[in-house]
Amino acid sequence: MKYLVRDKLFSIGDDYWIEDEKGQHAFLVDGKALRLRDTLEIKDSGGRVLITLKEKMLSWRDAMKLERDGETLATVRKKRLSLIRNHYRVTLNEGTELDVSGRVLDREFAIEYDGELLAHISRKWFRVRETYAVNVVREDTDAALLITVAVCVIRMAEKERDED
Repeated sequence: MKYLVRDKLFSIGDDYWIEDEKGQHAFLVDGKALRLRDTLEIKDSGGRVLITLKEKMLSWRDAMKLERDGETLATVRKKRLSLIRNHYRVTLNEGTELDVSGRVLDREFAIEYDGELLAHISRKWFRVRETYAVNVVREDTDAALLITVAVCVIRMAEKERDED
């Protein structure tokens, strides 16, 4: 299942619908302003909060927390950097680790578990400017989690680029 995501929509205070490949509203991104942390909530089409992405505004560590129902669901950290590809590690609360690698700033990267592709993020499927797709390959995976991971690593890569 492919989900359509628009770039530059994730500024704090903005709300935006992520659509599925049929053009249906799948997830609402709700940007929360006026907090000690930058916060984004990913909600289902009925308005229920599925995942909250929190970033400390003055964080010295390169990490973001994903929460579900007030509990930490996962921590996303930069793994290493090469000249061409970015690498991130997503550690889920039960210890499972997902690898994220590719050209994050170009919106061409993958999310894998133990070498198996879970999602591919790409701009090439859409001709609309500043739009990319999150193609969830395995139907038994948590699409909201994979979309949130994609948003998270993009935010982290852009923050790092802006600091350089």
